[in-house]
This record gives sequence, structure tokens and C-alpha cells, in this order.
Amino acid sequence: MRNPLPAFLVGLCILGAACSRRKPDPPRNAMSRDVHSYSEPEKIRVTHLDLDCDVLFGSKTLRGSATLTIERSAGAGDAPLIVDTRDLAVEKVELSTDGATFTPGSFELGAADKILGSPLRIPVSAATRKVRIHYSTSPAASGLQWLEPAQTAGRKHPFLFSQSQAIHARSWIPLQDTPAVRFTYEARIRTPKTLRALMSADNDPNAPRTGEYRFRMTLPIPSYLMALAVGDMEFRAISPRSGVYAEPPVIEAAAKEFEDTEKMIEAVESLYGPYRWGRYDILVLPPSFPFGGMENPKLTFATPTILAGDKSLVSLVSHELAHSWSGNLVTNATWSDFWLNEGVTTYIEMRIQERIYGRARAEMEAVLGKQTLEKELKELPPGDQVLHIDLAGRDPDDGVTDVPYIKGMLFLRTLEENFGRPRFDAFLRAYFDHFAFQSITTSQFLDYLRRNLLDQNPAVSARIPIDEWVYKPGLPAGAAEPRSDAFEKVRQQAEAWYLGKLDLNAISSAGWTTQEWLHFLRYFEQHPLEPARMQALDNRFHFTRSGNAEIVAEWLLLAVRRQYHAADARLEAFLVGVGRRKFLKPLYQELLQTPEGAARARAIFAKARPGYHPITAASVAGWLEKGPAK
Repeated sequence: MRNPLPAFLVGLCILGAACSRRKPDPPRNAMSRDVHSYSEPEKIRVTHLDLDCDVLFGSKTLRGSATLTIERSAGAGDAPLIVDTRDLAVEKVELSTDGATFTPGSFELGAADKILGSPLRIPVSAATRKVRIHYSTSPAASGLQWLEPAQTAGRKHPFLFSQSQAIHARSWIPLQDTPAVRFTYEARIRTPKTLRALMSADNDPNAPRTGEYRFRMTLPIPSYLMALAVGDMEFRAISPRSGVYAEPPVIEAAAKEFEDTEKMIEAVESLYGPYRWGRYDILVLPPSFPFGGMENPKLTFATPTILAGDKSLVSLVSHELAHSWSGNLVTNATWSDFWLNEGVTTYIEMRIQERIYGRARAEMEAVLGKQTLEKELKELPPGDQVLHIDLAGRDPDDGVTDVPYIKGMLFLRTLEENFGRPRFDAFLRAYFDHFAFQSITTSQFLDYLRRNLLDQNPAVSARIPIDEWVYKPGLPAGAAEPRSDAFEKVRQQAEAWYLGKLDLNAISSAGWTTQEWLHFLRYFEQHPLEPARMQALDNRFHFTRSGNAEIVAEWLLLAVRRQYHAADARLEAFLVGVGRRKFLKPLYQELLQTPEGAARARAIFAKARPGYHPITAASVAGWLEKGPAK
């Protein structure tokens, strides 16, 4: 348990004073060049954003201005300010040398690249301190989804939410859209008076719905953590520093599901130091949200598919909370370094799960993760199996596989098992303190690892092939091997029934967790079942009607593979009603394995596409174009 609240508040005030003094970003060189940004922050760097926008549901656009505070390096010469944009309509640019008086400036919007968007070049003098860009977004902005009332839980009001990671912030704000640049921000957002606006900043749950909201983020963040949501949202407190926002029909279930959030915060603090962001709130979004969660500072965005009613899927909250240390506090400098965010975070997620729900639960989740990784490694090209991935000329979303998450986690767990948990925990806590509020590269991490852990025990270090872990495909020999006794009991029963040695009604499944059900179903991925036996399983356990998104997704994958057509209607309803890419990709890919399935996949996508987030729609279109994974 953490210290009593008064002591915590005293510590937080001291920490906040220290954090308010912004640390300089580490020097950039050719190795850390972000190939996914046109900006040249080594010459001119944005340090603060003032955002002023109207949220226009009628035209599905944001319209307003972004005022950028800039710093010019000594050797920048007459370099222009270059910011990233995608499908923004830039109306005019204004410049200021004193921050108060603005005069007209010129600008050039470069040609559009399919992946990167367009560079916006703005000539500035050495005396220029602020640049104001007046603009509006496209209705098809890749980082925004505009929902009609019928697409929300309440069905009365429209809803808007953003998804900026990896390089979608440029579709709704002109920015140096690279994780290497961190900045503070303030915002004024105007909305319809019936709706509430929230951002990845300080939010006031008691703010009246006046149609205008103001926000401040005083700690420097990268552009991909810019976030905005507008809709009919209520709030429920969990603890003095955490709570849940959601639409009225969802709010009570969400508050109950996430009631352990404060315990999770305390668990990470006891391991890796104080939570430095003030509040930790969670916003439950409509089902079209393309990811499980997004770690926007102070306000995690979460999918409603984790509301299972039994807290069995709250590892996602553990994961997004862990990002408050790994990712938000210490950030990957480029998207080739993505594993620094996700691998470290997944490792901490497992440690939180162990603290709150026990070692057995954490091991089950680790085993499932490794199973998924091993399956994916068989499908990925060697270049995509490495932690430090080459993404030049590619969309950084291509790097979002299980490799940075699970292989990264197993790398850290291997270090922990070899050096011992106390020593490794001390190393990781010092790492967060050392690089707090900075963006770093893989080479910087490895240098710090060698100096502060490996070199202190060469005999142990010799057992761990560091370069193989980071730069080579596959899993190295000696990788950590999570194990679950509970899973072995599940496997034995599944096998006994499959071989005809156990009656279906004799399977002892009372009290099984979601993780055990998933392991049960995965047994049959490798052991074919004819439709009649699928029907028997369904009659006994009601998988097709399951309200647990993880279980029903696993079952539907099996149903497609085994031609179990009794689940066809649920499959279509699931693909149309859920926009989470984790569930959609394997199901669409499995449908593509046969001509009949491919035709059905395209028909379902045509129906589902209007309700998908732009990121999801583009992903599914790409899967359908490429065909089945090899």
C-alpha cells in the first residue's frame, strides 16, 4: 500500500514543482531521425501549443487555430518552421515576435504523400516566437471519428473522438507530429451546449455544459498523446484521483468494472515511483474505437469490449495505466523504437495483474500472449519480427503487431529472471527517473541498460543475447517461459472430451476465468472439430451468445474455420458492431481463406464500413486487398 493521502499530496506537490522545470529533449542525430515527420526540430522546435477550435458536427469538421510557440537552435540559420499536416485546409498564417501582436505571414503547403500527408513550410525570422495557423479539418480526417446518435450507446446525441497515434494528430492539428518533440498545451474548445468536451489534460467533471471548455496540460507530451472527445458523458469517481467517464447507459457498469483502478495505481507506485500526472481517469468510448485502449495522459480512452462484468478483462486498464510510466513519461523517439513503449508497458501490466489478481492470473495472461506471438511470428516476414523495426517508407501502424508488445515483455522478463526481481525493479525505477519527460531511442535504452545493469554482472549478462533480442527475428534461446498449472488442467479436459474419454457434461468448468475459456477454445484450433461437435459445444456452453467479447471472438474464429454456420448471424453482427482491430483482423483473415468466405467478408465490410473508425476502415480495406495472411 502507498503512504496515507496527506503524505502523498505533500510528495506530489514537491514532485510537481520539479516536473514543471522542463528537461531538454536529448540531442538528435541520424540514428534518431524520425522518417515519419517532415519537421526539423533540430533547427526549430515547438514547445507549446494553444489550440482554439469549434466542433462542427454539421460539417464533421474542426475549425479554428493552432498557435505554436517555437525555439530556434543556434545553427538553424534561416530555416523555416516545418509542421506536419494531413488533409488540412490552411486559411492563413500569422507571426508574432512578442506573443501578443500578430502580423500576416506566408506559407507553402507541400505535395501530399499517401502516408505522411503534406509538409507546411512557414518562413520565420530569428525573432519570431509564435506562429498562428488558421485551418479546418477534413470530414474524412484519419484521426477523428464523427458518430451519429444511432451509433452511440445513448442514441440521442452525436459523438466525436480522436485517435492520434501513430501519426494521425496531423490530421486534426498542424504540429511537429513526431514523438521526439514534447510540448505543453492549452485549449479552448466550443461545442453544442448539450455535450461535454474532454481532452488529454486537466478535466473538470463538474464543469457546466456551457458550450465552451478550457484545458491545460502543463507537462510536456508528444503529439500522438493529443486527444479530444465530445459527447454526452457522465462521470463517476473511483478514488480522489481517479474516475470514469462514459455515456449514461454505460457509466454504472464501467464504474463497477474499473473499481480496482486506485489499487492498480498504488501497485505501480510501489514498484516504479510516484504517479506524476495528477489524475488518472478513464473514458469508455463507443464500440467503434479501433483499439483496446489509448494511454492519453490523464484520460485513458477505452473500448467497451472490456466490460465483461467480472473484471476478467481489466488487464487493459493495467496496460494503459502502465503507460503513465512507460510511453507517456519515457517515450519512444521514433516509431522504430515503438517496443520501448509497448514492451516495457506490457511487462509492467503483468506485474500489476500479479499484484492485484494473483500470480496465477498473470501467468495465464502471459501464456496466452506468448501463444499469440508464436502464431504471429509464423506469418510475419523476418524484418517485422525484430524489436527495433525498420519502417522507412511504411505506415508506422504496420509495426503494431504482437512483437513490440509480447516479445518486448518477454525480453524484460528474461532480464528479470536472470538478474533477480529486486535488482531489475531497482533498475527500471531508476530508468524512469533518469529519462522522465524525455523521448529516447533504442540505442539510448541499450546504452543505459549496459551501464546500469549488464556491466555490473558480466557473468549473468553473458547468458542474455541482447543484440539478438533487439535486432534479430524470432525468440532467442533462453527466453522467459510463462507457465500455468490451471491451463494444464483445462487442456487435459479438452483433450479427454476430444478423444471421447470424457462426457461433455462432465467437464468441470465452474469458476473458469476468461483466460481459461480462451485456452480451452484454442485447443481446438489444432484439433479439428466437425460442425456437429461444434454444435455440441455451443449447446453446452452457449459460446455464440456469449457477452464476453474475447470469448465470442475466439469462438467465431473457430466457427469460421470449422464451417459452423449456426454462428454466421452472430459473426456478421459482431463484425458490424465492433471496431476493435484486434478482433477484426483474425476474423476477416480467416474468412479470406476460401472464395466463399472472401465474398462474405467483402459484403460484411460494405455494411460495416460506415460505422468503422477511419483507421479501422483503412486497415480492413488493406486486408481485403492483400488477401489471406500466409
